Amino acid sequence: MWRSRGRTACALLSVLVVALARAAATAEAPPTQMRTEVLESYPHDPKAFTQGLLLNDGKLYESTGLYGHSSVREVELTTGKVLRLVDLPSNLFGEGLALASGKLFQLTWREGVALTYDLATLTKNGQFTYSGDGWGLCFDGTQFIQTDGTQRLIFRDPTTFAVTRQLAVTQEGKPVMSLNEIECVGDSVYANIWMTNRVVEIAKLNGIVRATIDASNLLSADERDALEREAILNGIAHDPANGTFLLTGKLWPKVFRVRFVPK
Repeated sequence: MWRSRGRTACALLSVLVVALARAAATAEAPPTQMRTEVLESYPHDPKAFTQGLLLNDGKLYESTGLYGHSSVREVELTTGKVLRLVDLPSNLFGEGLALASGKLFQLTWREGVALTYDLATLTKNGQFTYSGDGWGLCFDGTQFIQTDGTQRLIFRDPTTFAVTRQLAVTQEGKPVMSLNEIECVGDSVYANIWMTNRVVEIAKLNGIVRATIDASNLLSADERDALEREAILNGIAHDPANGTFLLTGKLWPKVFRVRFVPK
């Protein structure tokens, strides 16, 4: 009788140990705390309501928003000069921007249309339709990844733009909401968090936030005070030549080249 009870107790203890081990293994570690170290700054059109930003062969491409003011443009990084610009129809609100197969793909906010442009000429050459809000967009070399202002990363087929899977982003087990403009870098997705000065690095495989980056030091107090309320951090581009990032914001007067360093 006692041996039976002892065996039962041991079995229950083993089950408990295994359960605790599994829970510990799946628990999310706190993300690394990082900050932006400013290396350089460049002029930026203070009327550009930046929604998407990318760098390709040293050239900066930008999507801007607001009805009646949306555009896709090529910008000279060092001077901020707009080299080429295509306006969107007044009923479209430009959003995230990505580059794939020699074409720029530009989301719209609530219109359910993704526009495509020839990279060499900025000539509009097609479009896709989709449901839901369009916020951020990037291309990781095989697929598009999109945000819609929630905690989701939405993966899309590069040819059809159809949804292939969705992934919830979490930080220490809690959902991270308001994912906005994004950049694909290796096995990570970097995302601006809407209405904050924070960027998060997300593991593309499981949606776990690896690092949270404080970008509150980019603008001076006077520069921030001069901006409108909606002039928030938004716009992130990776420079593969040196591993740095370009950050700007809606209606910001500057683009910043930064490194992400320990806080």
